[in-house]
Formats: sequence, C-alpha cells, structure tokens
Amino acid sequence: MNKKAFIFDLDGVIVDTAKYHFLAWQKIADSLGIEFTPEHNEALKGVSRVRSLEIILELGNAQASQADKDVWLKQKNEDYLSYIKNMDRSEILPGVMHVLQYLKEKQQPIALGSASKNARIILEKVGILDYFDVIIDGNDVTNAKPDPEVFVRAAKKLKISNEDSIVFEDSFAGVDAANIAGMTSVGIGDAKILKKAQYIFPDFVTIDLSFIDTLIKK
Repeated sequence: MNKKAFIFDLDGVIVDTAKYHFLAWQKIADSLGIEFTPEHNEALKGVSRVRSLEIILELGNAQASQADKDVWLKQKNEDYLSYIKNMDRSEILPGVMHVLQYLKEKQQPIALGSASKNARIILEKVGILDYFDVIIDGNDVTNAKPDPEVFVRAAKKLKISNEDSIVFEDSFAGVDAANIAGMTSVGIGDAKILKKAQYIFPDFVTIDLSFIDTLIKK
C-alpha cells in the first residue's frame, strides 16, 4: 500500500485561530499607535511570533529595544491564550474532519507542521490530538516559513521522503516552504494569495475524497 505523508498547517487550515492572533497583535499595535488591519495580518500568516512583531514595527517605522520586544511578545501570547482557552470542537473548519477520518481509514501517516508554539494545546482543546502521528511546531524548529524546516522535520519523523509528502497550507509563506522542500503543495483559501500552490481549494468542503485517493496513488 502506498504511504504518503499528509502534513497540515494549523492556523487557517484546521482551525481559524488567525482571528485570535489578529486580535492579540492588534492590541499590541494599538498600544504603539500603529495601524494594523486584517489585510496587514495576511503577512503574518505562517510566520513566527518574533518575525510577526518585527513586521508590525516595520509597518509603523518603529524602533524598540529587545527588552520592550520581549514584553510585547509575552503580552501577545498571554492575550492569545486567553482567547483560545474556550475553543472546542466547533472551531474545527468545515470539511477538515471528513479528510482526517478518510486518511485514518486509509492508514496514511498524518503530521502537523505549524509555526504555532501552542499547537498541542489547540489540538487538545478541539479534541483531535490523537489524529496526528507526528507534531512539529514552533517549539521544535529554529527557522520560520518559507524555510521548509517544519515540513522537512515532519516528513523525516514520519520516515517518508519529501517527494511523497503533501502539505495543506493557507499562507503564501507556507506554500513556498512546501515547494522549496519538493513536496506537493495544496493551498486552502484565496487563489490569488496561494497562486504558487500546485493545487488550490477554497476550503476542505470542496475537496473530494477522490482527490485524496489520487494523491495517495501518485
């Protein structure tokens, strides 16, 4: 039987925690007098917390000491955690469970490859931690997407080659990372943003299981 590595990003792919990241970052930006819109937030998708803060400071042409940055990074994470603590299974994006269950039935290895340092907490909150054979998150990697480290480590831990790995991503940086690694990239979301993905779907509801079969047989 063909074994492929199916690697999922978390934010915006499995759950929509992007809105909580946005609220937490907006609070920091507001305190600094920097305008931060949902459009600006697109640039933060799939990006580490440290780099996200740098992007916000660049938006406001602002300079800051490392001590100040450390305070803001801690504050952002505390605010974010307060937003996600009430998450439950209802926050899983439509169609995701259908695909995860099908992959389990087909005995395909499943991994999470996320920049989030809170990935395990979120997967526990929404009750699907046991679907993942491997979890590689922000605690396990040093390089942020578009560096492919997070996906390469996930595939390696699953003992599957990059060529036999499929990545589901909603960010430009994430799609780039999958492509750089020589993996099959499946974009979930806006086709204009994800135009470099090999396959693009607006959401998991529009993914037919025959497409998953095609990926397994490839």
